[in-house]
This record gives sequence, C-alpha cells and structure tokens, in this order.
Amino acid sequence: MGMAVSIPRYTVDDLDRFPDDGNRYELLDGVLLVTPAPSAAHQIVASRIHVRLAVAVQNPGYAYVTGPGAVVVPPLTQLQPDILVYPARFGPRTDWAKVTEHWLAVEVLSLSSRVYDRDVKRGAYFALGVPELWLVDWRARSVEVWRPGRAPEEVRDVIRWRVPALDLVVPIDLSEAFEGLD
Repeated sequence: MGMAVSIPRYTVDDLDRFPDDGNRYELLDGVLLVTPAPSAAHQIVASRIHVRLAVAVQNPGYAYVTGPGAVVVPPLTQLQPDILVYPARFGPRTDWAKVTEHWLAVEVLSLSSRVYDRDVKRGAYFALGVPELWLVDWRARSVEVWRPGRAPEEVRDVIRWRVPALDLVVPIDLSEAFEGLD
C-alpha cells in the first residue's frame, strides 16, 4: 500500500518570505515552481527582445515592457515571464495583481525551465487571459508563437507582433536577437 504524498500549497503572500537567492519562485494554483538563475545567454536574448519591444511600444507611451514581469491572480497564482508587455493605462506604480490586461508574455527557454514553460505555464497564461506567448529557443534559433486555440507558429527570421488595440506591427529580427550565441 502506497502513502499519499502531500504537496505543500503556497500563496502569493508566501513568496515574499522566500530567499533572494537568484532562483525564480512562481506559483501556479498554489504549487511552487522554482527555477535557477538564468544563464548569460538567456539574459542577453531576453534583453535584446525587451529593447526592441520597449522602443516600439514603451517609448511612445502605449505600453510597459518589463523583464521579468508578473501575472498575478491572488491568492494562488503568480507567474513571472522573462518579458511582459501590458497597456500603459496601468501606471508604473500599479501593483501586479491590479494589472488585469496583458498583451504579450515571452519566455526564453532554459534547459531547466523548458518543461514548465512549454507544458505547464503556456496553458496557464492563456487561462489567465494572456493573448500571445513567445517561447524563445536561442539554442535552436527559433521562437514558437502561441495564441489560444491555434497551432503554434515557428519563426526563424522575423517576428511581426501585431500590438493589441493599436494599428501597429513590431518587427523583431531574430538574427539580431541570437547574434553571437553560436
């Protein structure tokens, strides 16, 4: 006869008590997801994409681009995409839990996070109302563009992101994002 395993459940408030040790602590329906600090290559790719998005939508005042950001639904869910874009009507001092609209989440895949990002967090982002998710695989030099109810689109050259609620398309050249990471 086997023993039942009890998995501890946490709240968003509990995350404040976790150590500042470089790991990323996230919650999905109370279940703790822990990933180690990202590699330099991971951060370089994230920062290159972040800059291109910020120039296109943050500098003109349409949206904020954060890295990482937080998609929070208290008390049991807080996901932290590597990059999060949300409308500027939520000011920079708005608590994450009060940001109720998210335009884009970007996850740069790491060896330690790819299963969570692809198989667990993807569906959670959609359930939380995020309309588009990019899974960036710098090793494969590609991005999977996911939208709810649609098959993923694999992009290897230029992503053309259509900004919600705006007549704006933001091109991001992946050769620039992945430059020097061979």
